[in-house]
Amino acid sequence: MPKAVVPEEKRRRRRPTKSGTVLSEQLIVETALRMLREHGSAGLTARRLGLALDADPSTLYRYFRGMDDLTLAIGDALIGQALHGWRPTGEWRADLRALGLRIHAVYVAHPQAALLTANRVTGRAHELAADEAILDVLRTAGFPLPDTVRIYQAFIDQTLAFAALDAASLALPRESLSADEDMWRSTYARLPRTTHPRIAEAAPLLAARMVDSAYPTALEMLLDSAAAQRELLREATRGSR
Repeated sequence: MPKAVVPEEKRRRRRPTKSGTVLSEQLIVETALRMLREHGSAGLTARRLGLALDADPSTLYRYFRGMDDLTLAIGDALIGQALHGWRPTGEWRADLRALGLRIHAVYVAHPQAALLTANRVTGRAHELAADEAILDVLRTAGFPLPDTVRIYQAFIDQTLAFAALDAASLALPRESLSADEDMWRSTYARLPRTTHPRIAEAAPLLAARMVDSAYPTALEMLLDSAAAQRELLREATRGSR
């Protein structure tokens, strides 16, 4: 059975580590994020985390039920970073655009952590706050509940899917990433029109665009679709009157 997590107030009364550090859930998560950035997911173990914190690895289980619980906390911390400083303006499209770009940017800034957490459901405070915010933006904008849930699902899944895709590229060794990006110029741009006419005509544009994330474009397309749906609903409401 998983070990019981010690309540926060009892953790604060624990003695500092040998180096004088007072452990906290936040400190452990921040250290784990640093280790993921420097060593990747394979380098994140309880033993190595304990060494980085100058604490016995077993101490971590006073804060987390296991490494999977820590993984969920890392994912929630990323969402918390995205939410920090964000405030709804009352303009639903601008609010969703800003929130989506924030979430995507934070995950891409932590590619190894993104790969580890993008597909997880944490059920923690920051994730719940983000979900509540997105749903509230849509409901306040006048979307019916079924459409709100449909758009919410597409919005958050698209955001996290692109975050994971872009993070996977950034997590590659530098040589591999450079080789992938150069492929658009070294191979695609040289295909003859006789065999690949559509690629040949698009090659310059592909070389320019494919090295950047398509998330901003996809996000605008999703918002366009939501806006069109909202306008249809408003027209139907006016017609019924």
